[in-house]
Amino acid sequence: MTPTRTLATAARVLMQIRNDPRTIALLLVVPSLLIGLVAWIFDETSVFDRIGPAMLALFPFIVMFLVTSIATLRERRSGTLERLLSMPMGRGDFILGYTLAFGLLAVLQTAIAVGYATWVCGLEIEESILLLFVVAIADALLGTALGLLASAFARTEFQVVQFMPVFVFPQILLGGIFLPRDQLPNVLGVIGDWLPLSHAIDALTAVSTGAEDTEYIWLRILFICCWIVCAVVVGSLTLRRRTP
Repeated sequence: MTPTRTLATAARVLMQIRNDPRTIALLLVVPSLLIGLVAWIFDETSVFDRIGPAMLALFPFIVMFLVTSIATLRERRSGTLERLLSMPMGRGDFILGYTLAFGLLAVLQTAIAVGYATWVCGLEIEESILLLFVVAIADALLGTALGLLASAFARTEFQVVQFMPVFVFPQILLGGIFLPRDQLPNVLGVIGDWLPLSHAIDALTAVSTGAEDTEYIWLRILFICCWIVCAVVVGSLTLRRRTP
């Protein structure tokens, strides 16, 4: 892996996305619209203050997972990856380039979503909004990394969607959105404690409510980052040149 090849891959991906307004809208606008819809539904209650942090974790995570996995899979199906890897470029350069490109988009997406949730939808934040931004970025990068991992095993775009029950739905169900994890059956509670989205929801909720100290939040950010690194490494090791 070399920085030059990684940066060149990231630049190529960003150029492709710049020419695709629908993908740009999906990445940058849709998460905020969904958060706004939830806030509108619970406009006359205090429910949004309770579930708003979880929505801020959930929607960007899902969008980044879908867009990243499908975009990476198309590189394989079109033969682009096979041509790139025939040059002096390794799988690590490709995966890290994609991670960097979508990571930059995740930062922009997070800035829009956090700003919209707090300043437009009225989500109250007890801790620093900068800390909220950091947690939300880690959450969006998690969706990117898991999307790259899923694309390494899928053969078609439809299979990417089929992987959502494996990579996404269990994290939603066991993340504490519907029921606090300490009230789940013991086995499910333990599984939920090891899933990264659970920690993103915990950290965002802690920033919003001020119920936990800063060390609690940073430990959860570190846990999410470990998942991101593992997903990127496994994705680069299992990436195939071309999908049959």
